Amino acid sequence: MLESNEELVNYLKNKEVLTDSKLEKAMKKVDRKEFIPERYGKSAYMDKPLPIGGNQTISAPHMVAIMTEALEVQEGDNVLEIGAGSGYQAAVLAELVGSNGQVHTIELVEELVKKASDALSKYENVEVHHGNGYFGYRAAAPFNRILVACGAREVPLPLKEQVGEGGKMVIPVGRGVQMLTLIERTSDGFEEKDLGCPCRFVPFVEP
Repeated sequence: MLESNEELVNYLKNKEVLTDSKLEKAMKKVDRKEFIPERYGKSAYMDKPLPIGGNQTISAPHMVAIMTEALEVQEGDNVLEIGAGSGYQAAVLAELVGSNGQVHTIELVEELVKKASDALSKYENVEVHHGNGYFGYRAAAPFNRILVACGAREVPLPLKEQVGEGGKMVIPVGRGVQMLTLIERTSDGFEEKDLGCPCRFVPFVEP
């Protein structure tokens, strides 16, 4: 049983899921226990999803590490997250972009918007928005990075359009079991790469 946030991060590092030193530092600063309901406190540092209300879950820590590493978030980046949930992933992103960067995170479930906003209140570089992430957040586009924490049958066009040139998006794509997909925008268009990581995320609410 892992009993501290540091033990959890070291576990991910030893499993070679977490290899980036900047991400390791960020995940050590963000205590997962602060982003889950109190009744699940004893399970806070287990590498598995946990219920957070609204029929939603907080992602397993290894999935947070895999998706975030794939994006190669840089200090000063403008980042969009789809699916704020409890705010844990947004907090990790906020640590990576630093005070010169910005994180916008969108959540469809209204009760989670307030929970995430409260949990993220100490981060001046994070804004939580209520809405359908399928459409992204054009008011702050283009984004250097987009992280999508919901499954899509195919990549939503509005999100692709909001990736800036040289930017990246990681998104679970597929029906039933999804595959993590990395999309990079180049001067010639978009390049897609299957990350070889099967997963099951709550599906998008598509229009």
